[in-house]
Amino acid sequence: MKKLIFTGLLAVAGLTSNANAQIQEGNWLVGSSLLSSNFGLNTGGGYNIQLTPKAAYFVADNVAVGGYVNLGISKVTNGSPTAFDYGVGGLGRYYLSPGEKGVDNLLNHGRWFFEGNVGIGGRNVENSNSTTGLDFGVGPGYSYFITPNIGLEGLVKYQGQAGFGNEGLNSAITFNVGFSIFLPTSKGREVINDVKN
Repeated sequence: MKKLIFTGLLAVAGLTSNANAQIQEGNWLVGSSLLSSNFGLNTGGGYNIQLTPKAAYFVADNVAVGGYVNLGISKVTNGSPTAFDYGVGGLGRYYLSPGEKGVDNLLNHGRWFFEGNVGIGGRNVENSNSTTGLDFGVGPGYSYFITPNIGLEGLVKYQGQAGFGNEGLNSAITFNVGFSIFLPTSKGREVINDVKN
């Protein structure tokens, strides 16, 4: 029984170390949010179908900087016309390390993170208000590593567009579901191999 428990603890430690290896300096993150639920702050809630591809480079351990593109169609529940959302810009992510003050690792093979973005974007509503200008957002997320290189993600984000058009500010709280693929450099592969051996 003791041997079984010890083997289980080693496996959990290996998964955690693999997750840590993927978010080291020099590695790449490539992924996308696929579905989004929108809780509108000024027009009412609704549902979105959005594709948000993103790519980022880890400039330091736990810190990734990159870019994103946002394309989506949304419908507000109060029966208003369909809207088209778009945006392009830069993003940053910070992954919380296990053991950081006030941070508990929910699952041993996952990591909490904060993501922020800023760029150019807008929202065009069929025969109605539109906004074009600054696209911005910020919020927490969680990445659950189903393999050492693939993470399923959930992200709650305040998302807004401010600028020109009929509507000066359009904002919402969104819940996004997607995935990320972590591409290790040779240094990251060495860490993974050391853990496996």
